[in-house]
Amino acid sequence: MSTYLLVHGAWHSGECWERVVPLLTAAGHRVYAPSLTGQGEKAHLLGPDVGLDTHVADVVGLIRDEDLTDVVLVGHSYAGLVVSSAANEVPERVGHLVYLDAMVPEHGETAADIQPVTRALIDRALASDSGWRVPPLPELPSPYGLFGVTEAADVAWLRSTLSDQSVRSFQQRVRLDDPAVRAVPRTHIHCVANVPEGVVRRPVPETEQVWELPTGHDCMITMPAELADLLLKLG
Repeated sequence: MSTYLLVHGAWHSGECWERVVPLLTAAGHRVYAPSLTGQGEKAHLLGPDVGLDTHVADVVGLIRDEDLTDVVLVGHSYAGLVVSSAANEVPERVGHLVYLDAMVPEHGETAADIQPVTRALIDRALASDSGWRVPPLPELPSPYGLFGVTEAADVAWLRSTLSDQSVRSFQQRVRLDDPAVRAVPRTHIHCVANVPEGVVRRPVPETEQVWELPTGHDCMITMPAELADLLLKLG
């Protein structure tokens, strides 16, 4: 039995994994898919002080509280930052890092360093009435959809699960200063269909494996079976 910890991206919640979790558990594995502070059922906890460090503490706290070891730690999108810093805190408990169409940081970087388009979101939030709220990205014209989701029913469901993000999550810096974290194996899963203009994907070192899915960004919704099959190869 393997242990999977699935960490959602910005604006999403643990609910986004509901099509993947049963496939992993049916194969005999233990799966956690929490909502980070300020998202999903924890949306009422959102405030200007909620940031990347808060979300890292969510993940590290779960790992320690549940005494998890050899974890397959999966970070989608923004959560590439979260799982990187979390693995830095508890490298001895992480068996594999999976960057699922995710931001892949170096030590000391912010979201805007990795995806420059994030800078516009930060500036807009700072200039808004709240001074800190970042609303979910809007649905884009075909073929891009809402985070790569294009089926009308799925778009409506996904939209109902999204909530605002604190700008602090995009401003705080990743910590990757424990040399032990560099020994944790890494896999990258890229969603390669209909990538919006302005999205940057960094080259992956030859020592790290890369898989591709021919779908949009939220592949856990559009290709759950195919995603689960890839994750099971790591379990």
